Amino acid sequence: MAAWIRRYPKTSVTSLVLIVLLLVMGWRWGFASSPEIQWQTATVERGDVEELVTALGTLEPKDYVDVGAQVSGQLTRLHVDVGDTVEEGQLLAELDASVQQTKVDAGLAELESLQAQLEQRQAELELARLQYQRQERLRGADATSEDAFQSARSTLTVTQAQIKVLKAQLRQKQASVEGDQANLGYARIYAPRSGTVVSMEAREGQTLNANQTTPTLMRIADLSTMTISTQVSEADVHRLRAGMPVYFNTLGNSRERYDSDLRQVLPTPEVVNNVVLYTAEFDVGNDQGRLMSGMTAQVFFVVNAAENVLNLPVAAVKRAGRGQWKVQVLDGKGEPQDQPVQAGINNRVRIVINEGLEEGDTVVLGAAGPAMGPSQDNDRPRRRGLF
Repeated sequence: MAAWIRRYPKTSVTSLVLIVLLLVMGWRWGFASSPEIQWQTATVERGDVEELVTALGTLEPKDYVDVGAQVSGQLTRLHVDVGDTVEEGQLLAELDASVQQTKVDAGLAELESLQAQLEQRQAELELARLQYQRQERLRGADATSEDAFQSARSTLTVTQAQIKVLKAQLRQKQASVEGDQANLGYARIYAPRSGTVVSMEAREGQTLNANQTTPTLMRIADLSTMTISTQVSEADVHRLRAGMPVYFNTLGNSRERYDSDLRQVLPTPEVVNNVVLYTAEFDVGNDQGRLMSGMTAQVFFVVNAAENVLNLPVAAVKRAGRGQWKVQVLDGKGEPQDQPVQAGINNRVRIVINEGLEEGDTVVLGAAGPAMGPSQDNDRPRRRGLF
């Protein structure tokens, strides 16, 4: 090679220069043809968009009753258990009724005694009346003294008063006995309504004291309708209104959706860790019995909804002024250009496009980063001490 260059010096130099020039031009052309910036894009799609308020809720039966004991005593027998279905009037439990039975027996005995006293006084009343009538006849014939007449009249009046007292005592004792008999009846506890026994608070052999607070034996609930109670932050509660659509999924079965309408928002908040939360409630049918008390629900309140509409990621739409929006589309040179659009509702992920774009259009989300090229290393400032 060296010998060839010495033999043809001008030709060799010319060829070498041409090769270098061709390499430089090719490198410049390739770098210039590559875009300086690569863009992230999104495509206009058609689908459903919902503006939602989300919350966690807990399921509880809508209608339930806590069954308690109205008298004190030992719980001797339970006729039902958790999960049993009961009918109104069905016998649920029995208490030891010996004390109540003793009171009833004593009251009945006192009633018999008072009744006997009343019969005695009524007989005495009849005798006092006859004696008074006889004294009246004798007085008319001036055949008796004034003292005898007054004594007969006084005896009649006293006997009549005694009978009134006895009748009042009888009524009082009758009421007392009826109360004791009612308490005796309370020793047998019956179902106040139909439903399902969802919890048991007492066990056989337990002593119940009803003198201070009513002891709870069990809870009977109607599981055909469940109430979902959710806690909504004060930042979102103003977006809720009674009657708005709402749906939820249980944590155990996120694929099944249950739909309902918001029933009410309770006016009194609850403060948890300095966060103000309001309780929103709605009901849902549970005919198949798959919803259970205490389940956790992921709840979605539908503030606004649009079906089968054009939509984009929220990041693609920018505000262009008061009530005005814009997107960026790429022109023929690959440069982004502003295009006004009319936007609708959004769910913080997707936003509805009412006008300005067609299905399948491509818009710019943002710059993905500069294209890599040899000039980037050459243009980068060198650090001191490096070549």
